[in-house]
Amino acid sequence: MNVVALMPVKGFHNAKQRLSPLLSGAAREILAETMFRDVLRQVRLARGLVGTFVVTGDDQVAAIASAAGAEVIREDAENGETGAVDFARRELQQEDCEAVLIIPADMPLVRAEDVEAVLEQVPVGALAPYALLVPSHDKLGTNALLLAPPDVIPLRFGHDSFTFHLSQVRAQGLPARFVENERIALDIDEPKDLERFLAYGYQGGESTRVAQELLAARVTPIGERSGGA
Repeated sequence: MNVVALMPVKGFHNAKQRLSPLLSGAAREILAETMFRDVLRQVRLARGLVGTFVVTGDDQVAAIASAAGAEVIREDAENGETGAVDFARRELQQEDCEAVLIIPADMPLVRAEDVEAVLEQVPVGALAPYALLVPSHDKLGTNALLLAPPDVIPLRFGHDSFTFHLSQVRAQGLPARFVENERIALDIDEPKDLERFLAYGYQGGESTRVAQELLAARVTPIGERSGGA
């Protein structure tokens, strides 16, 4: 089964608003861009993929993706993560894509071997239809999906998406396949996610250094919350 990676990426303006108790808008933009660059680099290094695609409606994101060697699927306008992925899946279907591994751009712990580990879960000779999910650490989100064909199930990202996607897999009469991966499980949305990320001390990309520098520029310690103390 030939698998391509698909990364949905919004423009960095107003990115990661739930981190606003910790970081200014400008700082959040810097962090979002750095995480995207780190994740894309690792995806590009992963063995077993036949291509890497970034779907976006943003010029800056498209330029970064192209410079890194990824192929860009351009939206006319940004329509949210679910809309972007659905748009890209239709485009890939038209290009006779067999399978897609959907990977968000805000998981800075991800390494090439994590992507390879997900691909290794697919048995040799496996045929479509096939679906494999990777949940977030709280089992409320879906942080990666391997789908063959790309449109095998409807998608809906957001709160409790993992339960929704499992229900769609079962509705298609497919086995409920999922694999847990500690590094893929951590996406950065809220202050506690950033705290958990920095606790790893991961030095494999720029995101750790950038996050530490951005936080160091603040007066309020990372453990405090907006409106606290």
